[in-house]
Amino acid sequence: MEKSKIIEVKDLVFCYPDGTKAIEDISIDFYDGEFIAFIGTNGCGKTTFSKCLNGILKATSGTIKVNGIDVVHTKDCTELVKNIGYVFQNPDHQLFNNNIYDEIAYAPRNLRIPEDEVKQRVTEAAAIAGVTPEVFEEHPFFQVKGIRQRIAIASILSLRPKVIIVDEPTTGQDYKQSIEVMEFLKMLNEKHGHTIIIITHEMDIVAEYAKRVVVMTGGRVLSEGSVQEVFAQTELLEKANIKPPQVTRLAQRLESVGFDNNIISPEKMFEQWRQLAKQPVGK
Repeated sequence: MEKSKIIEVKDLVFCYPDGTKAIEDISIDFYDGEFIAFIGTNGCGKTTFSKCLNGILKATSGTIKVNGIDVVHTKDCTELVKNIGYVFQNPDHQLFNNNIYDEIAYAPRNLRIPEDEVKQRVTEAAAIAGVTPEVFEEHPFFQVKGIRQRIAIASILSLRPKVIIVDEPTTGQDYKQSIEVMEFLKMLNEKHGHTIIIITHEMDIVAEYAKRVVVMTGGRVLSEGSVQEVFAQTELLEKANIKPPQVTRLAQRLESVGFDNNIISPEKMFEQWRQLAKQPVGK
């Protein structure tokens, strides 16, 4: 069954007030239920592009539609925020209420949703995000970063958006915390059907969780496709100054002896080694 388009971008250009062109001529579509990673070096336009998608930044020209809503020209953001949410790299940049309950409740209250439904949405969003009711009366800033990030995501989930953008979900967290966050986003994608877009420099995270990759450089989309397709393009990745995971680089060095150049996991590497080991010498 063919998936429907959830975001449509055509001829997108964004310039900052000083005239700096940060995004230039991007045309791309995203589909319902995808798990997408934006990758590229600092300053390539990943965050700017993602902020244009949900209207935090207004495009200079071109069109963006999210679930049919014209992001560039709409003056009423009510429907837009119901369809796409944005979690900042630093959750402290979006948390401002004095207790966790009010933080999660803020968005639906802002849309004048009845208080009984607000309570239901807070309970639902907190449960999905792994925020327990026992901490509802506590201040968000008293929590560790991993929990603050979950609170920030819960505050977005309370609007039940179809698309969730998360900027650098693993920055500043140790390996265990990073996996917990990514498993949570995977659950939102697979169990609850949210389209997830992450912005990251962690290629191991991309290999493990993303299904589609968008490579950016100089404000443009240099390439896009499945993780295997993109990581197999060695020259393109060098041009974008991106190093694929170590296992992929090892497989590419061993391509001459039969390994595929698009291996993205140790498990796949070991599986192919076993297959090659069974072949007669000289084959």
